[in-house]
Amino acid sequence: MSHLPGRTVLNRPCWCIVGLTRRPVSPAGSGGRRLGFGRVAAALAVLAASLAGPPAASAQGWAEKMFDKLTHDFGVVARGAEVKHRIRIRNIYSQTVHISNVRTTCGCSAATPDQTTLAPGETASVEIEMDTRRFMRRKDSNLIVTFDQPRYAEVRIPVTTYIRSDVVLSPGSAGFGNVDAGSQAVKTLDIDYAGRSDWKLRDVKVDNAHLDARVVETRREAGRVSYQLTLTLKPTAPVGALAEQITLVTDDENPNIPVLVSARVEADITITPDAVSLGTVAPGQEKTFNVVVRGRKPFAIEKIECESADGAFKVRLPAVERPVHVLPMSFTPPTAPGKFTEEFTVTIAGRSEPLTFRAYGQILESRVQ
Repeated sequence: MSHLPGRTVLNRPCWCIVGLTRRPVSPAGSGGRRLGFGRVAAALAVLAASLAGPPAASAQGWAEKMFDKLTHDFGVVARGAEVKHRIRIRNIYSQTVHISNVRTTCGCSAATPDQTTLAPGETASVEIEMDTRRFMRRKDSNLIVTFDQPRYAEVRIPVTTYIRSDVVLSPGSAGFGNVDAGSQAVKTLDIDYAGRSDWKLRDVKVDNAHLDARVVETRREAGRVSYQLTLTLKPTAPVGALAEQITLVTDDENPNIPVLVSARVEADITITPDAVSLGTVAPGQEKTFNVVVRGRKPFAIEKIECESADGAFKVRLPAVERPVHVLPMSFTPPTAPGKFTEEFTVTIAGRSEPLTFRAYGQILESRVQ
């Protein structure tokens, strides 16, 4: 089997070394000149300001800059519908950011962060969900995210929705779950209306070419109308997570009703996580982590390659076939400071397409003794 040019190749079963791609940030220096006391004090003041993190001019202004949006309107939704949205937070600063608390101001809503510590450059999500089963009509809430590092801040994000009492969706979303790549999956939902005898569901808007929707009227009597919505996930759907919103179009004054659609299309072999955050690390201090390679049946890993070869990463390759391989890896940061990213290619015996994953983080400057 030929090797990819310019790559470091791991041969099992011994410990193997792979490299590190980094983009060092050159440290500021004095150029070797001697400074007087006044200049030293000024230099220390500048250094302290640079390490202080976000400016203190606004109590929460620095934190608001990390959010992808500062308000959210779910619009008009059906009763029983699954109503969720992810608000993203990206650490744009050179210091670690910590979320100390996430809460909402209404029992009609709940919020959950996917992580609370963000290294420089990392992104987290806060998922906010509205309870459309116990609550109806207009509901207003606030998502409140509190930070305690690098300094205190509280960001308040208004959230609103209108929950229709006359349209009920069951189940609340089209969740396909895990779907094998290349296979078809079908999900059905019931739409029940109570009100006008001539109420109609006119259309279903679908913007994803890998989804197909079909609506059939199942009942119309005494002011009650029912439809069945059938959604088909096509075999052409690519590997990965699918998160879409389709729209039911009625003949009402406010005609649109959103429906969430989700699926995870899985290949025959997958790697988790596909992106490993190593956070902020000090030069020379080894950090260990695991990568899991999972298949539907036993398989062997032939080799792992990377883009560079300075020996920062090591991995032990398994020597036998298994349906699940846990790869123990270690990373010893070099002395050059700055952000780094390394992409790995995993070759599976008998599989034409390799798998990839990446590791990233930031190396601190070496401390001078």
